[in-house]
Amino acid sequence: MRREETKRLTITAVFAAILIIQTLVPNIGYIRIIPTLPAVTTVTLTVAVYSILMGPKAGFFFGLFWGITRLIVAYAQPTDLVSLMLFQNPVIAIVPRVFAGYLPGIIAKYFYKTKYSKLGYVLAGAVAALTNTILVIVLTSLFFMHDPASLVHHLGNYTPSSPLILILTTALGFNGVLEAIFTAIITPILVRPLKIIMKRH
Repeated sequence: MRREETKRLTITAVFAAILIIQTLVPNIGYIRIIPTLPAVTTVTLTVAVYSILMGPKAGFFFGLFWGITRLIVAYAQPTDLVSLMLFQNPVIAIVPRVFAGYLPGIIAKYFYKTKYSKLGYVLAGAVAALTNTILVIVLTSLFFMHDPASLVHHLGNYTPSSPLILILTTALGFNGVLEAIFTAIITPILVRPLKIIMKRH
């Protein structure tokens, strides 16, 4: 039992170090494609893989850790005004990432020991990215619904009369789709050999 706990702690430490590097080093965990919009997030891949390997409960806390680091970076290293306005809000910074860490573990657990396990990894990766994007859009809409103009004029050529959630879906949806495709493709490629290594040790 103690050996198993040590192994889990070691794996968690390695993934936490990777996440910190992705968060702090420019263009590794957050790749900026459109200068005025939030960066495309590749950290979801790390979170999805960890959640699949370690389970939904561990994924929940790893997502919480991701959210806290994102909140800290929003204050310490703000990059663009939209990210600053969004992710200095603790709810927007943390809640989507907690669910993005929790759900991949649930999906992988559901498909575990079935002939569709590889499909489960693909879905888990896609869901991690989409959950993060969708919840950021929904929570931002709720927090800015009384003053959408303060955010809209930083998002590009949008009219303040348009529904905020539609504007956010248009502005951030492209990033979300890219993240989902990337994470869905790479997650099973990483998870399968890592599971083999974990079983051997």
